[in-house]
Amino acid sequence: MVSLTARHALRALVELARIEAGKAMLGKDLANISGIPSNYLSKIMWTLGSAGLIDATRGSGGGYRLARPASQIRLIEVIDLFDKARVKTACLLSDERPCSDSDPCSAHQAWHEVSAAYVQFLECTTLADIAYHEPVSGTVEGNSQEVGLK
Repeated sequence: MVSLTARHALRALVELARIEAGKAMLGKDLANISGIPSNYLSKIMWTLGSAGLIDATRGSGGGYRLARPASQIRLIEVIDLFDKARVKTACLLSDERPCSDSDPCSAHQAWHEVSAAYVQFLECTTLADIAYHEPVSGTVEGNSQEVGLK
């Protein structure tokens, strides 16, 4: 549901959220830590900067930093930059026709519930929510566990 570019953007932002407030990270370090090719990362960071999500500074002490606290950046803001069409609830079975309550496809009801939950997750979850939690490997009775704040 999320494009590679949007996932890269989220990974880069998570790394920026984890550094000390007010500090910056060099692009090459951010690329290495997040596993994103440098030239691809610079295009992503330009988009994030244009949207006001990050600040970029050149020179000594420069680099990338979040423009606002991670707790104030909702995932929808990031996903919308790269996957605007994916966030909108579209017909699962056809790109050709609109799918609505008045003209539903055979998957309409179930898909509508899934896509609505997806959009709600993106609207309600902040960068801080995902940056400061790391999943524990393995599951207990089918439920994944998380550890507390680092």
